[in-house]
Amino acid sequence: MLQVLIGRISHRAAGVIAAALLFFAGTATQAAEPIKIGFGMAQTGPLAANGKSALLAMQIWAEDANAKGGLLGRPVKLIYYDDQSNPSTVPGLYTKLLDVDKVDLVVGGYATNMLAPAMPVVIQHNVTFIGLFGLAVNSQFNYSRYFSMAPSGPDPKLAFSKEFFTVAMAQNPKPKTVAIVAADAEFSRNAADGARDNAKAAGLKIVYDKTYPPSTTDFTPVVRAIQATNPDLVFVGSYPLDSVGMINAANEVGLKTKMFGGGMVGLQSTATKTKMGPLLNGIVNYDFWEPVPNMQFPGVLDVLKKYQAKAAGEGVDALGYYIAPWAYADLQVLGQAVEATKSLDQGKLAAYMHANTFKTVLGDIKFGKSGEWEDGRVILVQFHDIKGNDLEQFRTMGTQTVLAPAEYKSGNIVYPYRQ
Repeated sequence: MLQVLIGRISHRAAGVIAAALLFFAGTATQAAEPIKIGFGMAQTGPLAANGKSALLAMQIWAEDANAKGGLLGRPVKLIYYDDQSNPSTVPGLYTKLLDVDKVDLVVGGYATNMLAPAMPVVIQHNVTFIGLFGLAVNSQFNYSRYFSMAPSGPDPKLAFSKEFFTVAMAQNPKPKTVAIVAADAEFSRNAADGARDNAKAAGLKIVYDKTYPPSTTDFTPVVRAIQATNPDLVFVGSYPLDSVGMINAANEVGLKTKMFGGGMVGLQSTATKTKMGPLLNGIVNYDFWEPVPNMQFPGVLDVLKKYQAKAAGEGVDALGYYIAPWAYADLQVLGQAVEATKSLDQGKLAAYMHANTFKTVLGDIKFGKSGEWEDGRVILVQFHDIKGNDLEQFRTMGTQTVLAPAEYKSGNIVYPYRQ
């Protein structure tokens, strides 16, 4: 009887001990401090369409990372604030993230105009910083811990418009004149600087070269002034609302030119494509990714499938082609650097990112000395055969042709623009 009682007590004790071990193991797992990644991202204002799309892709990366155990055995937590598409909000947001929220890592929000005002803050804190779609953001700062998630290559100002002028000069007869117009803002000025240099290198005469205030809403006078110079080419550096306004004005005025577009942000957005519809036909513009065979890198279609399944419920860009893979790859790079170095040390992360090639859903990425990509990959796309405003016509390449570079080319240009 005594042996039975001792056996029962021992059995119960073993159960209690096992339960306690499970409890403490679970508590330890739950208690693992998350690795906090902070950023500002446009959720309102004119950049919100792309900002919301980027945020969803980043959340998908966090879900995927956590499903695999997080980073360094710790869960990942994204901490973000709406920058309202307003550069003046950005320094305060990053100061809060670093000084109040005490995030472990920071990445940039979306677009040049939002990244540039973050730079002084991140430089002051000496942290590693990846900028999403920034054009030549580091050209003046020369910050050794900045990295660009944009395929502009080692000379981003030139690369952004290089293919526009390369394709133009391959036409017969060759164009002789160009008009360059841009918003008086960080991104657009950088784009115009590169376009100006490329135009001069091509031997083109610049017959119009002006900026307009970012607050401009009526572009008809601008287009009329451009038309008065009778340019063969019109290169535009603009943000989303400006791009729509410029296209509407060009159609109202009946702009006569052989190539029109170049550096217009917003035309890559599905919402803008469906809104503008046939008004886009003939426009030649930059892009960063399209579903042509040679750009279907391992994993990119899987990410887009997850993204598109969530897009309708989140009220974001239905296709996500423009920014979703890049926002995902942005955090892929950061995550791979953390795992490889087994560290959150900012210096170690930056050194590793300079020295190594990253496997991402956008293929292999290698950063050069300035933090820009070692090899550029800006593509040039032309719209054509758009009928009505149906979304499905933009899902495949039936209404868009990749003109350059050669390794991604899917067809030839319709030239001139009005044809």
